[in-house]
Amino acid sequence: MKKGSVVDAFVEGARNGYQIAVHSTIPNIIFAFALIQVLELTGALVLIGNLFRPVMVIFGLPGVAATVLMGAWLSMGGGVGIAAGLIAAGELTGIHATILLPAIYLIGSQVQYLGRILGTADIPTKYNLHMFLISLINAALAMLTMRLFV
Repeated sequence: MKKGSVVDAFVEGARNGYQIAVHSTIPNIIFAFALIQVLELTGALVLIGNLFRPVMVIFGLPGVAATVLMGAWLSMGGGVGIAAGLIAAGELTGIHATILLPAIYLIGSQVQYLGRILGTADIPTKYNLHMFLISLINAALAMLTMRLFV
């Protein structure tokens, strides 16, 4: 084990955090903002909103909130970016974001983790669907719970 000062450990952690932000988080958020603009300009955002409205209304959310969950499934940063883009576009409110936030983290980045974690953990692939469903159920329960409190 390498010994060093607390300051050295802090600086190394800050460097690593900076690298993650610059190479992962910020590009995901910028992509999410751009995606919302494309969906809005093409009219696809309205179609998505209409398609998912019956399900999302259960959670007290507009149909377009489904895009946040779809984005979060690919990347947590993307989900947050889509939520921010929809808030900026006036499609979501702060209350909607409050309901969505726990779900973003409960289902976040499952596609990425499928390869990074499950693939290296030697978990039989027959359990992947079960793990995805558990996360989705947890996210739904979290949104219902948040709806009760806001």
